[in-house]
Amino acid sequence: MPEYKGMKQAVRASEEDLRKIHMIPVPDDQKADEALKYLDEMRKKFRSFVTAMESCVKCGLCAENCHTYLGTRDPNNIPAGRADLVRKIYRRYFTPEGRWFGKLVGAEDISLDVIEEWYTYFYQCNECRRCAVVCPFGLDTCEVTMVMRQILHWLGMVPKLHAHVGHAMELTGNHTGLPKPGLVDTLEFLSEEIKDEFGVDVPFPVDKPDSDILYIPSSADFLLNPYTLMGAAMFFHYIGANWTIPSTMAEAGNFGLLFDQQATQRGNVMRLLDAAEKLGVKKIVWGECGHGWRAAKMYIPTLADRPVRWPITHLHDETSYYVQTGQLKLDPGKNNRPVTLHDPCNYGRACGLAENLRITLNACVPDFREMTLNREKNFCCGGGSAILFDDPEMYQLRIKFSQKKADQVRETGVGNNGDGVLCAPCSICKAQLYPMVEEHKLGVEVKGLIDLLGRALVWN
Repeated sequence: MPEYKGMKQAVRASEEDLRKIHMIPVPDDQKADEALKYLDEMRKKFRSFVTAMESCVKCGLCAENCHTYLGTRDPNNIPAGRADLVRKIYRRYFTPEGRWFGKLVGAEDISLDVIEEWYTYFYQCNECRRCAVVCPFGLDTCEVTMVMRQILHWLGMVPKLHAHVGHAMELTGNHTGLPKPGLVDTLEFLSEEIKDEFGVDVPFPVDKPDSDILYIPSSADFLLNPYTLMGAAMFFHYIGANWTIPSTMAEAGNFGLLFDQQATQRGNVMRLLDAAEKLGVKKIVWGECGHGWRAAKMYIPTLADRPVRWPITHLHDETSYYVQTGQLKLDPGKNNRPVTLHDPCNYGRACGLAENLRITLNACVPDFREMTLNREKNFCCGGGSAILFDDPEMYQLRIKFSQKKADQVRETGVGNNGDGVLCAPCSICKAQLYPMVEEHKLGVEVKGLIDLLGRALVWN
């Protein structure tokens, strides 16, 4: 198959990987017919997809507002250009003008080459939804990406990373495949770290029956972000909460949202509700994960197989409430470094969390400097939708995708003396920003928001 100009593809899941997530890949000689069948199914089901296919006027406004295009200057990474990769097929088979006039109206026959383009570029979209903010018609390429990733999944074209995460989630209830003994050992170690560093005895209850709060952390916090887990535990202990972490669902993320909404995402929801029922909790509190919070906030009620009788809130809704009601004694001087805030895309553009992040952050640090742009107009970190591929070519793309975010951080000046903090209250953002700040030499350290709150707590 010919190589496309500038084409870089995420390493694909093998047949063995696919079998582990209960998928059988469609043979190449059947892919085109099957893709058309699935495309027809999705256009009949999702009005937002049809609107995106039929309403774009190619005004170009999305181009200079898309970090993937700004980082690569690949026209297929312009949101309108990426959507055209499927729009030309949509026109050919599902519109009268496309059937009659073909290429004269931008229509094209489906082929394996076209499907390969889909896999390439719909896994270079971060699903950040910034295009929808600037589009005069409100067209959201994220909706197109979600439809196309679902179709690619049905065809058996899934990144190895996503397939491995889906399998690990099914086996252990977290993305890293960490079994319960490893989870408990890690939490016991972090409890000792809190005692050593902060002088406070803070337990991490696991699978505690009749808890009031079921806390859902990101599994990345067990490996990459220990101060995020420590900060959450210190907050719950400080307010006297009766809380627990469920070993069967220690995962705030939901990769199903990012490649297989109709099976993988729904399975994660069922696991969550099973844990809540078993432990007899009264409320579910979500940890620092942007796409996971979007999935929880917006999709759980429609994916659940039973009534959802627990309120589901985000950790930073909880912390901002306690800050505003004066129930936390905080010393911002404990975080005496310049700080800027990265607004995770799903918090700012999907979940209305931007202001509560700032309520907590302003109470925890003395020198907060806003990025330009911010809140719902922020730029993505470049790792959204789990584009966290480590193979050399895709890693370099990740860094290119982060160029606009690096420019924003640099413009705040927080890293001028090499001691700044980039606050990123999302686990996927952190995983992207850790290498980004090194590659772009930004002079900042990446921290979660609950990390900073935990450090600012005054215990006596």
